[in-house]
Amino acid sequence: MAAAPGDTSAAAPGAYPVGVRILAFDRGPGRPLPTTVWYPAGPSAGHPGTGTVARDAEVAAGRFPLVIFSHGLQSRPEDHVQMTTRWAAAGFVVIAPAYPYTRKNAPGYTRNDLVNQPADAWAVVTGVSRLDGTPGDLFAGHLDTSDVVAAGHSGGAYTAAAMFTRGHSARLRGAIVIAGARPRFEFGGPPAAMLFIHGDADPTVPYSTGRSVYARVPWDKGFLTLHGLNHGSYLSPGRAGFNEVMTSTTDFLRWRLDGDKHARCAPGPLRSAFGPDKSLCG
Repeated sequence: MAAAPGDTSAAAPGAYPVGVRILAFDRGPGRPLPTTVWYPAGPSAGHPGTGTVARDAEVAAGRFPLVIFSHGLQSRPEDHVQMTTRWAAAGFVVIAPAYPYTRKNAPGYTRNDLVNQPADAWAVVTGVSRLDGTPGDLFAGHLDTSDVVAAGHSGGAYTAAAMFTRGHSARLRGAIVIAGARPRFEFGGPPAAMLFIHGDADPTVPYSTGRSVYARVPWDKGFLTLHGLNHGSYLSPGRAGFNEVMTSTTDFLRWRLDGDKHARCAPGPLRSAFGPDKSLCG
């Protein structure tokens, strides 16, 4: 199932123009996972920051790390294009499956299927990763598959966080949990840094819920409070909190996937969320 071209485009200022492709994955006959992938594109896709997204454009020179992004209940990957394209423009391959029973207009919609989505997300990461070694594929030789960050909003934040149970792959290097609900699992496995973002006036997922999940994380963690903001208005350009969300999340990706200590240590919302770290920042 391909999203309409207009649904996968957005202004995405950054170092790269942005390409998009639609891939068909599944985890068995009852779990189709049509997936939108935004990625750094080459010069033929246009100039960075022009506001266009080129379908099936050539990939920019180099290898780019992976971000698996999960949408919320009754949402779709393309509903988050203002964020995902900005991450792609910053140099990341953003993989966004449409989940079979929680996406908008899903036949047989049920929120209870959230528990199955962490396995779906990893299956899609695995499928995209294989394309790096597939001769002739658009992504061949362009994917850095060694480290992955999981991100999501609302129900998708649950999905992202729930990927970090005992036995999870050491490739999972971090999570971005935006307005996430209480998980029905225990964190475990290899340590991974986690950034939580939550509005303290959220009427859908209470702020206290986000804080309680944060408290259970046994690893390096940070919490960015968006004062006076609700469940997701801050994900739209021009709205209060959007710049803080984009700056903190992009810096988090640069830190966890590019090894950029400056992105973690420089003054800004990410450093504020995690606090000072003398062992890392000197």
